Amino acid sequence: MILSLAPMEGITGHVFRRVHADCFGALDRYYTPFIAPPRVGCAFKGKAVRELDPVANEGLDVVPQLLTKDADEFVWAAGLLAGMGYAEVNLNLGCPSGTVVAKGKGAGFLARPEELEAFLADVCERSPLPVSVKTRLGLEHDEEYERLLDIYCGLPLAELIVHPRVRADQYDGSPRRKLYGKTLERAPFPVAYNGDVFAPADYDALLAAWPETRHVMLGRGVLANPALPRELRAGAPLSLDELRAFHDGLLEAYAAEMGGNAVFRMKEWWSYAKGSFVDPVAVWRHVRKGKRLDEYRTAAARVFEDERLAGA
Repeated sequence: MILSLAPMEGITGHVFRRVHADCFGALDRYYTPFIAPPRVGCAFKGKAVRELDPVANEGLDVVPQLLTKDADEFVWAAGLLAGMGYAEVNLNLGCPSGTVVAKGKGAGFLARPEELEAFLADVCERSPLPVSVKTRLGLEHDEEYERLLDIYCGLPLAELIVHPRVRADQYDGSPRRKLYGKTLERAPFPVAYNGDVFAPADYDALLAAWPETRHVMLGRGVLANPALPRELRAGAPLSLDELRAFHDGLLEAYAAEMGGNAVFRMKEWWSYAKGSFVDPVAVWRHVRKGKRLDEYRTAAARVFEDERLAGA
């Protein structure tokens, strides 16, 4: 079974995956949060350079994810990535952000299946790297997925990662796993599952229903419980000492990169990680108040001294 880390903008970037790998061991694969390709003839700039730096990703199987509807820019970026040593490129067709969707990108591209089909046929033919896709079921309704799946099955994709919700769901409601199962039945290429795997029971239920599953992408579950991949493989549950060591490593790595802004990044992580505690409200009450690094460190220390992990 392949276990991978989902691309989550602003959270699961190069800092998070390096600290996570150091503390809990590397996952089988990591996907970068989406990157906008540069214009044809230009190089990657800014945070994309840090995200894609082969040194920062050394020893990890990393797949860059691109967010675009421009085939020429996708192919150009794939060429740059090939030159950096990457072996695959992934297209984001799942981001539900209103800003992204309004530009016809991410999940917004799913509303124009004819354009999407032409785009994918073009990039699959011209890309120097194999092309995989991370998709939702559609923009508004599950019924949209029948046409989209027809498109995908007619293309030489390296893999299709299915998050079985539509864009309108955001992350609410239950994933429609039967449509993931339908994809497994029809697709002539590898298929991966993504969505609401928070505990071994979720994972076991998925495999019981679809034992042919070969790749599970984990997202919010790893943010809440960084030991989740180990637990899915019948390993030891998360301990408070482990979580504190992970937190401290993450904080110092963010502080080294962005100074005081690390506090805001850590609070974003805590919005998920608080769920691993018996009293998530109390945890959030501690960490939300600190604005400076010193205030934040004091507040976080209180969490690890006063609060208990659920199930401990």
